[in-house]
Amino acid sequence: MKPFLAVVATALPLLAACGDSNQRLVSNDEYGDYRGNVARNRPQGASAGIVVFGVDKDREAREAAAGGGAGLSVNAYLWRATLDTLSFMPLASADPFGGTIITDWYTPAGATNERFRAQAYVLGRQLRSDGVKVQLFRQTLERGQWIDSPVSASTNADMEDKVLARARELRSQSAAR
Repeated sequence: MKPFLAVVATALPLLAACGDSNQRLVSNDEYGDYRGNVARNRPQGASAGIVVFGVDKDREAREAAAGGGAGLSVNAYLWRATLDTLSFMPLASADPFGGTIITDWYTPAGATNERFRAQAYVLGRQLRSDGVKVQLFRQTLERGQWIDSPVSASTNADMEDKVLARARELRSQSAAR
């Protein structure tokens, strides 16, 4: 009988805590707030914060409105324009989710003693002038060895300007359709 009394004596304070005071925690509705008995404002419908099978329709709509294409994490116009602008160089890798394009070494037809390589970064989902960064690398052949040579900052800026001009052209073409 003593173990029963010990259980009852332990359970009574716990049951007392479940009294009337907890009832008012949810008295407004099923989402009652414990901080002052105020109901929470919960979003309704597709924006309720529930993602089914990894598809968030509201997020997809926001990203499409931002100017991106399906499946790209960067601006589709800047991505396509960067690929078009650097298309004369052999492509080493392209990551549309990270926005990185890396070319392989390219030797111009008239200059066999120098070669170029480019790295381009599409930095965001908006078509903005600071949304792309192009960096060119140059090497010259000296005594049978490729030596790194500087590339002027204006050359990198010129490539970025060409990418931006092509991106604006692609956007205007798609708007005209």
